[in-house]
Amino acid sequence: MALDHSLVGVASDPVERTWRAGDVIVYALGVGAGAADPTEELAFTTENTAGVELRVLPTFAVLAAQARTGRRLGDFDPARLVHAEQAFELHAPLPVDGRVQVVSTVTGIADKGSGALVSTENTATDAETGKLLVTSRSGVFIRGEGGFGRSGPASDDWRLPERAPDEQVRYRTRPEQALLYRLSGDRNPLHSDPAFAARGGFDRPILHGLCTYGFTGRALLHALCSSDSGGSDPDRFDAMSGRFTKPVLPGQELVVSIWGDGDGAALFRTATDDGTVVIDRGRVRFH
Repeated sequence: MALDHSLVGVASDPVERTWRAGDVIVYALGVGAGAADPTEELAFTTENTAGVELRVLPTFAVLAAQARTGRRLGDFDPARLVHAEQAFELHAPLPVDGRVQVVSTVTGIADKGSGALVSTENTATDAETGKLLVTSRSGVFIRGEGGFGRSGPASDDWRLPERAPDEQVRYRTRPEQALLYRLSGDRNPLHSDPAFAARGGFDRPILHGLCTYGFTGRALLHALCSSDSGGSDPDRFDAMSGRFTKPVLPGQELVVSIWGDGDGAALFRTATDDGTVVIDRGRVRFH
């Protein structure tokens, strides 16, 4: 058996997902919060600082909408799977302590020639109130699983603006960044085991795509969602999407370029300091 195409369009049973303040803090540290100046992001990295309320970084929404459903996509070498794209929409502010019901649906399996793009949509609903909190859409590319002849939808009309970015934010990842980020639950050995990474065609373990995504989300939050009282307001952050194009190695610097695209919207692109684009076709909405 290769990929299980019968999964397309079939929703999983609801799976409960919970998190606590400690999970929120570990995630924030895993995506670099507080590295440059520990006092600047205390609202995301501490729960007991006088006068500072613990808040949740918007990109934690992707983790909140993840859950093990027990369903397998098929039989393939997991070292040949990479995260290809990620989007999420927040329907309500994320609580510091949460309990949700997650439903996952494979929305498509597209033939990309050298491999297959598997697209999934997850919803996270508050377990107490039934209110929808997060819709998360992701795609994974599995090398060697193409050739079945079913293409996916056409790409959107994202275009790189023909002007300099309105703002750029630079963050340097740490050499041990992947080892920090894996504490949030993604224990894929592609990001820690040199032998496993070599099976995937990499010289050494690479950074999680969602870690790069989290660094990028922090940059967008601080650049676009300032609060009247100072700092950044995650409640103003509505949605974010982007396509992973190249891997990042722990220790590399990330440069997030941002272009305003009308009221409450912006385009972005994330690159390493040598100009290699690592997240492309980025969109963000805020209010």
